[in-house]
Amino acid sequence: MKRHLAAAAAVCCLTVLTAPGARAADNPYERGPAPTVASIEALRGPYAVSETRVSSLAVTGFGGGTVYYPTSTADGTFGAVVISPGFTATQSSIAWLGPRLASQGFVVFTIDTNTTTDQPDSRGRQLLAALDYLTQRSAVRGRIDGTRLGVMGHSMGGGGALEAAKSRPSLQAAIPLTGWNTDKTWPEITTPTLVVGADGDTIAPVSSHSEPFYESLPRSLDKAYLELNGASHFTPNTSDTTIAKYSVSWLKRFIDNDTRYEQFLCPLPRPSLTIEEYRGTCPHS
Repeated sequence: MKRHLAAAAAVCCLTVLTAPGARAADNPYERGPAPTVASIEALRGPYAVSETRVSSLAVTGFGGGTVYYPTSTADGTFGAVVISPGFTATQSSIAWLGPRLASQGFVVFTIDTNTTTDQPDSRGRQLLAALDYLTQRSAVRGRIDGTRLGVMGHSMGGGGALEAAKSRPSLQAAIPLTGWNTDKTWPEITTPTLVVGADGDTIAPVSSHSEPFYESLPRSLDKAYLELNGASHFTPNTSDTTIAKYSVSWLKRFIDNDTRYEQFLCPLPRPSLTIEEYRGTCPHS
């Protein structure tokens, strides 16, 4: 009888350990409810968002910007992402990404660069300077897990995101959006990278920018190439559901290690009205 009671207790305990709630405990970085297609395509995620301006006079190494962050602290700290604009552009050109990503459970910093003509290598250094400010000196530093960081950028800012990932291998994710850079090969990068190109881009054509960027990344790397259909170089400058959907999934998967988002990346998305082509090293490790 005692043996039967012990066996029953063991089964009970095993059931508790493998119950759905135990899964969240296995990954302390999960934030927010289980995702759906509707939730990652939505204009806003589950978190209310606050924002604060950062003056260029209060920082060094970049031109200030705007921090967007989940208002509530109930879930603890969040991963953080810094986003750079492109050539001749200011943070207003990528501002839509701030609240959209922050509402999914990230601290997001859209920055201005020192000058609007800064080249990708400079923008890469400025992305890192902004990350350092965000995690070490900013008013929201206590809301951030400094081990879970990523970079994004448009055009030369996208080229800068590649430069930043090359310089700081500890970054968890990089997303160049219609990126531009004279350097076409990135075998040194070890950061999971989602390269986003546009089929109608005449400023940074995919054949001479996004495609060689992607192909030069190590074969062993968690990487993907999303080519937008019916899009231009400037598509990332306005709210775009496809960019948001896969950016959220990539950042969640690799900054938060949240495998609940793997379903949107693997199997590889198929061509559609908004996707010209998608390549990747799926399944991810």
